[in-house]
Amino acid sequence: MLHASQVDDRPRLTKMPSTGGIMRWVIIATLPGLATMTFFFGLGVVSNVVLAAAFGLGLEALVLRLRHRNLRPLNDASALLTGVLLGASLPPASPWWLIGIGMVAAIVVAKHLYGGLGNNPFNPAMVGYALLLVSFPTYMTLWPTPQPLWPDTLVSQIMGSTSLEQIDSLSGATPLDAFKHKAEEVSASQFWANPPLPRATLTAWEWISAAWAVGGAMLLAKRLISWHIPVAMLGSMTAAAALLYLFNPDEAASLWLHLFTGATLFGAFFIATDPVSAATSQRGKLIYGAGIGLLVIVIRTWGGYPDAVAFAVLLMNLCVPLLDIYTVPATTESQAATGRAQP
Repeated sequence: MLHASQVDDRPRLTKMPSTGGIMRWVIIATLPGLATMTFFFGLGVVSNVVLAAAFGLGLEALVLRLRHRNLRPLNDASALLTGVLLGASLPPASPWWLIGIGMVAAIVVAKHLYGGLGNNPFNPAMVGYALLLVSFPTYMTLWPTPQPLWPDTLVSQIMGSTSLEQIDSLSGATPLDAFKHKAEEVSASQFWANPPLPRATLTAWEWISAAWAVGGAMLLAKRLISWHIPVAMLGSMTAAAALLYLFNPDEAASLWLHLFTGATLFGAFFIATDPVSAATSQRGKLIYGAGIGLLVIVIRTWGGYPDAVAFAVLLMNLCVPLLDIYTVPATTESQAATGRAQP
């Protein structure tokens, strides 16, 4: 017979949240960021997310039918989350057909052509975003200056009649894009001494980044993500940006610009931490996150795209199988295999 002390010392099993529960909590955690974006950029943010989510659910149901599967996977909310993440990544009031193309790439190509949830090697939302950025750069790089986008703009979006002239009349460069395409003769200090952007634009992106960090803190507090990937990503970005700025302050972007005026914090907490396409072990997650942060700085500094989070994540997704081979302990692998074999 076991003594009471022996019974108390035994490990207690805790109920793990379901896949649908995790996905719904992540959606809830996006609300601070989405609300802040809506405050600064208007209802076009909401319409992006609603349209992308509707496309995601519709495409998921269609593909499941074509694959002769039941519709129960719709309950896991993964397609809904993909729509929310892609919708949040697009310029407000993007044309409906642009959102539709991105969701086809995300749900049909990046997810179901690889076997569905749990089998996709790439982050579906970032596959859709990268395809749109490469194929339709004009639509994807013209973000509005902080001002409300009211129903007349939304009507153009729904009708698919939003023209490039309409977008250009409302739009301005993001801080990262403005710095990326500053004149070669203008130094970094001169750029910030007389920035081509209104202060309201800089303030908007600062608050948006802070709101994504709040959502990320919610995920960490609920233990739905681990700290390893966000900390490694932000840490490697900090080290690389500080090193570049130390040796070339006239040309390198400041750490503040890298962290708070783009998709850095959104990517660190909501994109890079995707449990399917990210590394598995703690050591692998640290390497994976650090690689993303380093690639973001490299692409922003020497590449053609000002933000680069999507491309950095997708490139490190390619490295995940190798990371899992060399960083997952053999005992962990055998235990995982045993666990999967149990009914």
